Amino acid sequence: MMAQYLEIKAQHPDCLLFYRMGDFYELFFDDAVKAAATLDIALTKRGRHLGEDIPMAGVPVHSHEAYLEKLIRAGHKVAVCEQTEDPAEARKRGSKSVVARAVRRVVTRGTLTEDSLLDARAANYLAALAEVRGGFGLAWLEMSTGEFVMQPLSAGDLAAALARLAPGELLVADRLLETPDLFETFAEWRDALSPLPPARFDSANGEKRLCALFGVATLAAFGDFSRAELAAGGTLIDYATQTQQGRLPRVAPPRRMGRGAALEIDAATRRGLELDRSLSGERRGSLLQVIDRTLTGPGARLLAARLAAPLTDPQVIGRRLDAVAHLVDSTPTRERLREVLRGCPDMERALGRLTLGRGGPRDLAAVRDGLAAAGTLRDLLDDGLPPEDLTGARAGLGVHDPLIERLRRALGADLPPLARDGGFIAAGYEPRLDELRELYAESRRLIAALQRRYGDETGVGALKIKHNNVLGYFIEVPTRHGERLTAGEDSPFIHRQTMASAMRFSTVELADLESRIARAGDQALALEQALFEDLAGEVTGRAEPIAAAAAAVAALDVSAGLADLAVARDYRRPRVDDSREFRIEGGRHPVVEAMPDPRGGGFVANHCDLGPATRTWLLTGPNMAGKSTFLRQNALIAVLAQMGSFVPAEAARIGIVDRLFSRVGAADDLARGRSTFMVEMVETAAILNQATDRSLVILDEIGRGTATYDGLSIAWAVLRHLHDANRSRVLFATHYRELTGLGGRLETLACHCMRVKEWQGDVVFLHEVGPGAADHSYGIHVGRMAGLPAAVVAEAERVLETLETGEQASALTRLADDLPLFAALAQPPEPAAAPAAPAVPSAAEARLREVNPDDLTPRQALDLLYTLKGLLA
Repeated sequence: MMAQYLEIKAQHPDCLLFYRMGDFYELFFDDAVKAAATLDIALTKRGRHLGEDIPMAGVPVHSHEAYLEKLIRAGHKVAVCEQTEDPAEARKRGSKSVVARAVRRVVTRGTLTEDSLLDARAANYLAALAEVRGGFGLAWLEMSTGEFVMQPLSAGDLAAALARLAPGELLVADRLLETPDLFETFAEWRDALSPLPPARFDSANGEKRLCALFGVATLAAFGDFSRAELAAGGTLIDYATQTQQGRLPRVAPPRRMGRGAALEIDAATRRGLELDRSLSGERRGSLLQVIDRTLTGPGARLLAARLAAPLTDPQVIGRRLDAVAHLVDSTPTRERLREVLRGCPDMERALGRLTLGRGGPRDLAAVRDGLAAAGTLRDLLDDGLPPEDLTGARAGLGVHDPLIERLRRALGADLPPLARDGGFIAAGYEPRLDELRELYAESRRLIAALQRRYGDETGVGALKIKHNNVLGYFIEVPTRHGERLTAGEDSPFIHRQTMASAMRFSTVELADLESRIARAGDQALALEQALFEDLAGEVTGRAEPIAAAAAAVAALDVSAGLADLAVARDYRRPRVDDSREFRIEGGRHPVVEAMPDPRGGGFVANHCDLGPATRTWLLTGPNMAGKSTFLRQNALIAVLAQMGSFVPAEAARIGIVDRLFSRVGAADDLARGRSTFMVEMVETAAILNQATDRSLVILDEIGRGTATYDGLSIAWAVLRHLHDANRSRVLFATHYRELTGLGGRLETLACHCMRVKEWQGDVVFLHEVGPGAADHSYGIHVGRMAGLPAAVVAEAERVLETLETGEQASALTRLADDLPLFAALAQPPEPAAAPAAPAVPSAAEARLREVNPDDLTPRQALDLLYTLKGLLA
C-alpha cells in the first residue's frame, strides 16, 4: 500500500494527498505534519519507512469538506485520491492485493465548486496572466458557473484589473515574478499566486485548446484576441482540465473585455471608498452591503460584479437605467417579481456541479425549481412594453416545460445530497424500481414476521433480529437464554458470537432472506443511480439554455433590487453622457445616510459642480466638519451611476469617468518598509502619472505627514499639476488655508469650505459645503470633544494665540505668496549656474590639509588643536 501511496504522491508533489482508506482520508509523511498543524488534529504514526516512523493524520470522509476548506484557506492544494474498485474485487486478485486508487481531482483556491466551500453571494475566479512581446493578457474563469472572459492589458492596467477581479487563484509564469516593474502588483496577490513554467503559456497551443473546447476552427467569432490573451485563456483551460482530471465544467463562450470598457479603480481607491469591504475587512459598512437588495445567489454575484466594474459606455448604462426606472414606476410588477425571486435557487452553481459530474439530486431539484420560477417571471414581464434589458431578460428565460415536468415526476420530496444515498426517485416514475422497492419492503416485513416466529418457537420473548455492517442480519438473545437455541442436534440456530450480555445466532432461512434483501437493495440503488445519470445527462445536454435562464434571473434580480433600493432610499436617475460634466444636486453619502443618526437630524445633502468651468474644487474646513464624507460621496455617486443604478441625489449629470482615484486616509505598510507618508506619496505619484482629463480625483489632506513647509509645498505642486497637466475633475481637501491663494490664479479652481457656526463659545458643525475659504481649523475644539485634559487644551490655546499673532503666521503667509507659480511642466528646468572660482584657503585650512591624523599621538593632537584655534583667532 505504501508503494502505491508514494507513486501517486510523486505525481502531485505540490499537493497534500488525501488518500482514501475506508471511511477516512489519510495523510502521510510531511503532508500529515502540515495538515495536523493546520487542522489542529492528532498526528500519529503508522509503520516505518527507510528506518523511520511514518507520520500519519486523517479526516473522516463524511465531514472532509470542512477540513478541506481550512486547508485551502491556508494556501494548500489538495489532491483527492479515491478507491476506484470494490475491496472485494481486489481480494479476488490475492489476499495481499491493494485496492486500486486514483486522484479524482485537485482542489485549489480557484477551482472550488461545492456550496459548502464557496460564498453564495460572491464569485470565486481562477485567473491567468500571460505576457507576449511586451503585451499582457488576463483571462478569468468562474468554475462554479462557467463564466469565461479575456482582456488585453498594459503593465500599468494590471493592478487595477486584479483589484477589480480579486481572483481566488492567479496563474502566472514564474519568470514574470522576477519582473521589477511588477513586484508591487504581485506582492498584493502573493497568497493567490500559482507560478507555472513559462512553457505552459504558449499562445499557439492556447489557441488550439480554445478552438478544440468550443468546437470551432477559429475564435474570430468571439472576438479579436491578442496573442497574450490566447496564451492566458489556453493556460487557464489547461489548468482547469488538469485539476479536474480531464473533466471540465460547462464553460461559456469567451467574452472579450476591451480596453477602457470598465471604470478603472485601483486597489487603494477601492479600499478607501469601501466599495465591497469596510476598512475593517468586513462586508458590513461597505457600499455593496448597503445597496444589495438581491434575493438570489446569482443576483448577488452579478451585483457585486457590476459594482466592481462600472461601465464607460453611456448607451449600455442607459439601458440598465431604463430597466431600473421601469421597475421603479411599476410597483406591482416589481413586488411580484421579487416575491418569485425570493424562492429561486442557485441554478448557475447547480448546473456547474452537474456538468462536472459532482452534482446530486438536490442540484437536479435546484434546476427544476429555478426553471419553474423562470417561467413565472417570464409571464410577469408580459405586461406593458418593458425596456430593452428587460425584454432581453424575458427572452433569455426561455421555455423549459418538458424538462420541468420530467424532473417533477422523477424526483421525490425528501432528497439526499448524494445520488449514492438512494431514495430520491419518486414512486411511480420507474415501474422496475417500484418492484424492487416493494420486494425490499416485503423482505423487511418478512424479517419482522420471522422474529415473531422464532420468539414463539423458542419461548424467548427478548429474541431480536438485528443488523450491522460486520455480521449482516443476526439473531440476538440474552446470554441466559442462549442454551434454549442450541438445545438438540436438529436445532436450526447457528452460533455466531458470544458477548458479555448477549449471544448471537444465524439460520439458513435468515441468511437466504438476507441475500434476497441485499440483492433487492443493491439493484434498487443501482437503478436509481442509472436514472440519476439519465436525468443529469438531459440537464447537461440543455446546459446553454439553462445557463441563459439563470443569467436572466440574475439580471432581473439586480434590476428589481436596485429599483427597490431607489424607492426605499429616494434615489434618483442620473444622466450619464459623453460630456465632461460632473454636477450633483443634493448629493448624499449612501452608506453614512443608511446608518442610524443618534442626533436624529438626518443627512445633510450638498451640491457639487466639477464642470469644465470649475473642474477643480479646493475644499477647506475643520476636522469633523464632513470634508472626507463629501469627497467620498461624490466618488460613490459616480460609481453607482456608471454601474447602472439610481443615485442618492436630487439630480445628477455625470460625464463618463474613465478612471477613479482616491487618496483619502492612509496607513503605513511595515511589511514593505513604508511609512504612512511614503504610502501617501506612492499613491499620489500613481494618480499624477495615470489620471486623464476624464478622470475623477479625490484627495484629502495631501502633505499632512511631514513638516509644515514640506507638506504645503507638496500640496501646492500636486494641486497645480492636476489642474494644468492632468486637467482632471478634482476634489482637493486640505487644512493648508494658504492654498486658497491659488483661487485667483488657476482658471478653473473654485474654493469651497465646510460651514461652521460659533455660538456662545462653542462650535457647531453644519456639514454644509459653501463657496469661500475656512478661516479656522478648530483643531483644538475637536481635541476638546475627543476628551483631551483641560490643562492640555488651555495650553494649546495659549500656543495657538502666540503663533497666530507672531512672526510665524506672517512667515507662513509669505511662504504661500512667494511659492513659484511654476512654468508649464513641459518646459525644461533652467541650467545650473557655472561654478564659482574656488576661494583661497585660510591658514587654518592649509595647516589642516598637511596633517595625517593617523600619525598623531594624543599629545600632538592636543597641540595641533591649540595651533588651529590660534590661526582662526
